[in-house]
Amino acid sequence: MTLHDRVHDVTERLRERSRDSRQAYLDRLRRAADKGPHRSTLSCGNLAHGFAACGVTDKQALKGDVVPNLGIITAYNDMLSAHQPLERFPELIKQAARQVGGVAQVAGGVPAMCDGVTQGQPGMELSLFSRDVIAMAAAVGLSHNMFDAAVYLGVCDKIVPGLVIAALTFGHLPAVFIPAGPMPSGMPNDEKARIRQLYAEGKVGRAELLEAESQSYHGPGTCTFYGTANSNQMLMEIMGLHLPGASFVNPNTPLRDALTAEAAKRALAITALGNAYTPVGEMIDERAVVNGVVGLHATGGSTNHTLHLVAMAAAAGIKLTWDDIADLSDAVPLLCRIYPNGLADVNHFHAAGGMGYLISELLDAGLLHGDVMTIWGQGLDNYRQEPKLTHDGAVVWQPAAKKSHDESVLVGRDIAFSPNGGLKMLTGNLGRAVIKTSAVKPERHVIEAPAVIFHSQDDLMAAFKAGELEKDFVAVVRFQGPQAIGMPELHKLTPPLGVLQDRGFKVALVTDGRMSGASGKVPAAIHVTPEAACGGPIAKLRDGDILCVDAVAGTLTVKVPEAEWAKRTVVTEDLTSSHYGLGRELFAAFRAAAGPADQGAHVFGGTL
Repeated sequence: MTLHDRVHDVTERLRERSRDSRQAYLDRLRRAADKGPHRSTLSCGNLAHGFAACGVTDKQALKGDVVPNLGIITAYNDMLSAHQPLERFPELIKQAARQVGGVAQVAGGVPAMCDGVTQGQPGMELSLFSRDVIAMAAAVGLSHNMFDAAVYLGVCDKIVPGLVIAALTFGHLPAVFIPAGPMPSGMPNDEKARIRQLYAEGKVGRAELLEAESQSYHGPGTCTFYGTANSNQMLMEIMGLHLPGASFVNPNTPLRDALTAEAAKRALAITALGNAYTPVGEMIDERAVVNGVVGLHATGGSTNHTLHLVAMAAAAGIKLTWDDIADLSDAVPLLCRIYPNGLADVNHFHAAGGMGYLISELLDAGLLHGDVMTIWGQGLDNYRQEPKLTHDGAVVWQPAAKKSHDESVLVGRDIAFSPNGGLKMLTGNLGRAVIKTSAVKPERHVIEAPAVIFHSQDDLMAAFKAGELEKDFVAVVRFQGPQAIGMPELHKLTPPLGVLQDRGFKVALVTDGRMSGASGKVPAAIHVTPEAACGGPIAKLRDGDILCVDAVAGTLTVKVPEAEWAKRTVVTEDLTSSHYGLGRELFAAFRAAAGPADQGAHVFGGTL
């Protein structure tokens, strides 16, 4: 299939824009690769420390340079449902490595926080920065220079992007990402949302709300709605970093365990010691990045990836921009309806045909680069498959479904749910922002109303409870950006704004904070940049200013006469209370170093 013109054009301009930075990155990668197996550079004392705790067989193997050693970077903890299944993975990986004549060691652990636990809480102000901490923590683990390849165990919102940044920083090593899988389906997501809204209105109590939440999040595995965590899994597969069909197999099942073992074996098969050397930094090129963006649009994925994909690409010397993302959005149809863009969850998506069917449709439409390198070999055609277990427990791959098993969840390109994925960029005299419209009714794609200004989500909640928001308005929640307080997600605001919208009011949100992959039915212009703390135009707004959030024209504007707007000064805010407590004081350097949202909001400055 001929590549779609828009995909070709965006890729070419991305390649041209990134030419110098990408070449500098590849030069560094190749110098590292030329040194060969890295244990040969260690002194005897270094090496003895590196395998002192190994068993006799592994220790003997690591004394030479012939046996590949696989580094395991794990985000395991048993508080996060998505990461609890990872407890068993290192032993499965070690056993698989020995079966193919290799060794595996846990190189290091990285932190993994749960945005579901910290939503609306002070700890959420560390969430985005945790991505960069994860990248640095993984780098510490790999800095021992003991490894010929690495596998990365992580699932949720900031964990996978942080691990990808680390993997690309060690781009001379092959990298395989191993998912844990989603929990089985619980309470339907729309019912959960309904009860949350009833609670916001005071119509049900905390006991009813907690029961609903417990039925939704009820066991090991990833939350089943299509937020950032599951968008991560889609990205890892469509970018060739997962085994084909591995993303959405439930945890603690024979197939999941078998795929984990196969992933370890594949990582060892693509080291520089063999004939299929696949360094991840060579593999993840401009084409793979564009494939990731296309997958995001086709599935109605997380708005957080307008930050993460930019930062991930930068780690490989690739200068992805919001304009690239926006231009691809116009060309890529929406092929999935997964909550919050529909009623189904990721288990239903997987059963309907899942990633194999999705990738096949996008390839046949010319919307993906099929000639990319993946961990499974040359070409994305390898991902038109799904894994199955034989009677003796071996994994085999079979052709994916030719037709969706449930067209309410997953459809072919000829009957797409929408001509685009609903992820758009807004530009205007308030700066730049992101909006996700796939769950927003068309009649709400343009909202013009007076601004009501807040400097915290708690202030908005208080105004809602006091009955002060029974009107048409655009809620402006500012001083939420990365340099202000770390750019928390503001999901606490979804139920009250949804209530007001259901009461017939025209409502929208404008913020320099985040709303993430679960952005719902209320139009929300998020990631506004420049942020208020940096003197951005959003800091010049006053109560009553007429704002227009226009997702059709792609604009975000305030209707104030130009002469008056030019004279206005920016408002400042004392943010001290958000800079202390629950560890926030330790992140002052991160707040000071954080870049703007449209450049990935990372803290690494010119090094990426």
